[in-house]
Amino acid sequence: MASSFCKEVCTLCKDDDVSNQAVIWCTECEVFLCIDCDNHHKKSRSSKYHTTMPTEVYHKLPAFMQKISSQCKEHNKKFELFCTFHECPCCVQCVTIHQKCQDIKPLSDIITNVKSSASVQLLEKDLKVLTENFEEIVKYLNSRLNENNVQKTKAIEKIRAMRKSLDYHLNQLEQQIVDDLESNHSKLKSNINTFLKEIEDRSVKIYKLQDEYFKMTQYATELQMYFGLTEMEKITSLATAYIENVESGDYLKENNLEIKISSALQSVLQDVKSFGDINITASPSTVQIKAGRNDQAQHSVHTVPEVDQIKLSLLKTVTMAGKIASVNIYACTILQDSNFLILDHKKHRLLIFNNEGIFMRTVVTLEVNPYDLCIVRNNTVAISLGTLKQAVLVDIENNKIIETVELSHNCGGVTSDGQILFVISALDDKCTLVNLTDMSHKVIGVGGSFISLFKGNIYCTSSRQDKVSCFKTTGERLWTFKHKDIKCPNGIALDINGFVYVASFRSNKIVAVSPDGKTCKTILSEADGIVGPIGIDIHRDTRMMIVSSRMSSKRQQIFVFKV
Repeated sequence: MASSFCKEVCTLCKDDDVSNQAVIWCTECEVFLCIDCDNHHKKSRSSKYHTTMPTEVYHKLPAFMQKISSQCKEHNKKFELFCTFHECPCCVQCVTIHQKCQDIKPLSDIITNVKSSASVQLLEKDLKVLTENFEEIVKYLNSRLNENNVQKTKAIEKIRAMRKSLDYHLNQLEQQIVDDLESNHSKLKSNINTFLKEIEDRSVKIYKLQDEYFKMTQYATELQMYFGLTEMEKITSLATAYIENVESGDYLKENNLEIKISSALQSVLQDVKSFGDINITASPSTVQIKAGRNDQAQHSVHTVPEVDQIKLSLLKTVTMAGKIASVNIYACTILQDSNFLILDHKKHRLLIFNNEGIFMRTVVTLEVNPYDLCIVRNNTVAISLGTLKQAVLVDIENNKIIETVELSHNCGGVTSDGQILFVISALDDKCTLVNLTDMSHKVIGVGGSFISLFKGNIYCTSSRQDKVSCFKTTGERLWTFKHKDIKCPNGIALDINGFVYVASFRSNKIVAVSPDGKTCKTILSEADGIVGPIGIDIHRDTRMMIVSSRMSSKRQQIFVFKV
């Protein structure tokens, strides 16, 4: 790389046929400067405040980012606007081409603070998940090679144990079965090695992309960062789709070598026509693939059904009884082990039930009326505390509060992707994004009652305005949906296909809204026992949905469905 730095010459001197070595790159003029030209550049009124960087730093940017320019090549003017419909920058003359486009914004609004945006953190998470997935698959495939070798050894031992008691005729049959074994094992080994090579090649590309990502975050301009993110998201999209295809296909099935000794060998030797059979049997993969993000730049590999095709099957009904009968369920959620939590607004309690609906224990008792609940990590949940302007992190295994988060507004709905905690407020029309690593805050202008996340977008309900909305994590609204069946919507959850399930409190219904926010279907009503629902949650891995419902002013029920 060092040799390429020396090849750069000062752009201005080059115009005068002078080859002075460049030491500086101006990100706004987009020219290389030698020491003398850089001194003039710093003194000029028009360029003294330009951002510059050493040529060594410039060359650390990925090659495709070095090609990103702030100048329109067609009109030779600086990009000042951005067409969100076509997702491209525009100069003042380009606007004539985009006259019919309704959403033209200043480019500065699009790229400002892009390095600190949620998209950067989400991409970093994507790269981390992809890297871990590739490492896990490589580890798994290597273990399968070792296991197949062990299976081969055991099969040969069985073959040779039988061989000792047989004559020359059996030796011939032995050779046949060993050859058959070698053939099948070679097939297994060849297939796995071929696939392993493909996985390792792709893994190397992701490592490289991860390295480019870190360099991008350190050295790229805001414009380069914006388009770099888009380009990298396309690559991660393909890699994520590839991982999903690998996981859903037959690539990771456990193909095992087995030997079945012929029973005829133990009776009449002359009747034996073969030594046995070598079979490759397949069983489901045990490799654990982490779920990746599928945002708008990433395409799902499965076919999404229509909203009218949604069907539910009731798994169980749990009636609050005994000492916990008098509860007011504001939120409920399903844990990884199918146990579930309910948030009792009335008595300030977080309660845990086993997967049969039997009450296990009170996890914590809070000082004020809690509002909402979400899973942050395996044994950690977040609870919002309304007008106290706080959210707390609770260790449900050890039954204690481990962190208190102070916020600048009332705390309504909460949700999390494991790295960022989103706390929304309908009263203040705000949403705070809390980085769970350093506990830093970022506030966006998105208000609502309850909130959920899916593929990098925010979904929320507005109880006062009887609507459901979808936003980007930047705060940009994507769609808003209203319907006569949606009255005072509260809890909100999304299934694996992106359908939005809304608990409509006043209409006593659960309404499913299409992923594009254009159509809906009422999937549960009073006829199904739904009365005044508030809490709703969907575990996307198990496709289980939990819904709260009132039996009376003092007793409530929990319904668990399969989506």
